[in-house]
Amino acid sequence: MNEQHAIVKEKILKNKLIVIIRGVDEDKIIPVVKAIIDGGAKLAEITFDHTDKISSERTVRQIASVKNAFGDSIEVGAGTVLDCGDVYAAKSAGATFIISPNTDELVIKGSKKLGLVSIPGAYTPTEICNAYKWGADFVKLFPLSDSPAEYIKAVRAPLKHIPMLAVGGVSPENTAEVFSAGVCGVGIGSGIVKASEVNLYKNENDFMAVTEKVRKYLSVINSL
Repeated sequence: MNEQHAIVKEKILKNKLIVIIRGVDEDKIIPVVKAIIDGGAKLAEITFDHTDKISSERTVRQIASVKNAFGDSIEVGAGTVLDCGDVYAAKSAGATFIISPNTDELVIKGSKKLGLVSIPGAYTPTEICNAYKWGADFVKLFPLSDSPAEYIKAVRAPLKHIPMLAVGGVSPENTAEVFSAGVCGVGIGSGIVKASEVNLYKNENDFMAVTEKVRKYLSVINSL
């Protein structure tokens, strides 16, 4: 484990909230991240779009532009990382953690080899155990939906030694319950950054809606 890896891992454990940015236009990415930072969040995930090569390249540019604009004010990770090509591209752009919707041994080991924090997605006990065995720093329970705390409690009963994050079905109203079920962090996407709304914003004040949503989640998290 290198120094940067340890620092990023500790930030995830301390800050507990990763804001997921998916489908946001390039000209909106900087004001969106500024709004996230203004709300108090320290971690953002910018997801790959694998529709075509151009879409994937756009993700890499967005990660790089955010790192250039904000530096250490926020840790930026890459999401929807499906292969080692994505891992290398994300690393070159400045990403410090790698998140996937699935459990892929090569992606996990490739991320760790490059000194990046590895957060693969898993749902079943078998997937969760494999992800951890292959070196995952955290396992993202995904996709969670209605009553996420119930499933978290059930799966953590025999697997409480594995650090887990919850993604899907987490709202300000059930955040406390989700943490009580045993996760060490949450990833929130459209509950904070809904691309169909954000991409229509015209002025700086519009982005305050994102800031307020971040604050709403953090007010719960910080009270735990």
